[in-house]
Amino acid sequence: MNAALDEVAAVADAVLFEGYLLYPYRASAQKNRLRWQFGVLTPAGFPGEPDRSRTEVLLERRPGAVLQVRLRFLHLRSRTVHDADGLPVDELGDGDDRRFPWEEGVPREIDASVGLDEPGAHTVTFTVPDEHTVEPVDGGHVERRCLPLAGRIVVSADPLPGPYDVLRLRVDVVNDSVCPDGASREVALRTSLITSHTLLAVSAGAFLSATDPAEWALPATRELDNRHTWPVLAGPRERSDLLLSSPIILADHPQLAPESPTNLFDGTEIDEILSLRTLVLTEEEKAEARATDPRAAAVVDAVDAMPPEIWERLHGAIRTLRPTRSADPVFGTDVPWWDPGADASVDPETDSVVVGSVRVAKGSRVLLRPRPGGDVQDRFLDGLPATVHAVLHDVDGDVHVAVSVDGDPAAELQVAHGRFRYFRPDEIEAVP
Repeated sequence: MNAALDEVAAVADAVLFEGYLLYPYRASAQKNRLRWQFGVLTPAGFPGEPDRSRTEVLLERRPGAVLQVRLRFLHLRSRTVHDADGLPVDELGDGDDRRFPWEEGVPREIDASVGLDEPGAHTVTFTVPDEHTVEPVDGGHVERRCLPLAGRIVVSADPLPGPYDVLRLRVDVVNDSVCPDGASREVALRTSLITSHTLLAVSAGAFLSATDPAEWALPATRELDNRHTWPVLAGPRERSDLLLSSPIILADHPQLAPESPTNLFDGTEIDEILSLRTLVLTEEEKAEARATDPRAAAVVDAVDAMPPEIWERLHGAIRTLRPTRSADPVFGTDVPWWDPGADASVDPETDSVVVGSVRVAKGSRVLLRPRPGGDVQDRFLDGLPATVHAVLHDVDGDVHVAVSVDGDPAAELQVAHGRFRYFRPDEIEAVP
């Protein structure tokens, strides 16, 4: 089953290094002064941050099923720079041989196997020893240090009441490391599990989607208790024996875009823009980025060496093609679609759409009913009341309803800036 987990390593690595280092990939950049924002499990007792995460998912079990769990996280390794007298300094060397203090992330993996026919909870403890190295350099030395870590993985599986042979599977990850009382976040991070996430594989059985479950599994799915992580089906769409539980909300079966050859450490990245901006960094800026982190050096080198055919691929991709609605009465052949002002037949302020038997327009009250398989973020809004601000028609003849969520403390500001949430008519329920 380890081989099965390896199949989704690329997507898991994108989670592991999300936000690790952002453009312009230099230690001096303001945005790289505050890092480690995703999936951080601190030692117990540190205020405002969790020391554990929980994954719950439904699993159709087969006799003799074995669960393989792989916990992955980054272990903070501090890098300090010292001069010839052993005193810490902010920089050492010049040109391409510059050294800076920095916090490096060392990938760690903990594997565990649990037989699902065995009753009760199963606990797997783990430790990561401390590390300390000194690298002599011209004019001084570079010191790297990792503090020890300790933790546990707790797996339990309870049969779900009813006619189905389904388990409610729970995987808890707990950080049992210690840090001094009253420690700052900077200190606590040194004994934290950073961007912690789990990969699960079952030898005989199938995981059920927590995002888009079958109708019969919907009541039990709603009772699942996921904390600081979210489980999604992983691997190709035809597989259901792999699961990725991530601190970043993803859709089922996440995949890396084949057009994206370089990890730019931003899951919502626009590769072409970031690559072009990296390309035009000055040589001095590139030298600082290379000295900041080996992964930053890899980004700069990859962009510098990128051939024209890869640049062309970055410009965009069409995933699906479908015919336009040429007979749509709103978009006639004599109306220039690119000029909204030339078509007096459409007006988002007054246009409406029939939902059920009710005509919905600006000012209407609706309930949000995001469709299964749609945007994962929208699913969190299921059942919430909203106010319609516009009904819009696009150039393909589709209708979109712009709404603000009632009770959202940011709604007033978003409306003032014209920022709405958009749903299709079949994703809303009219309030008479």
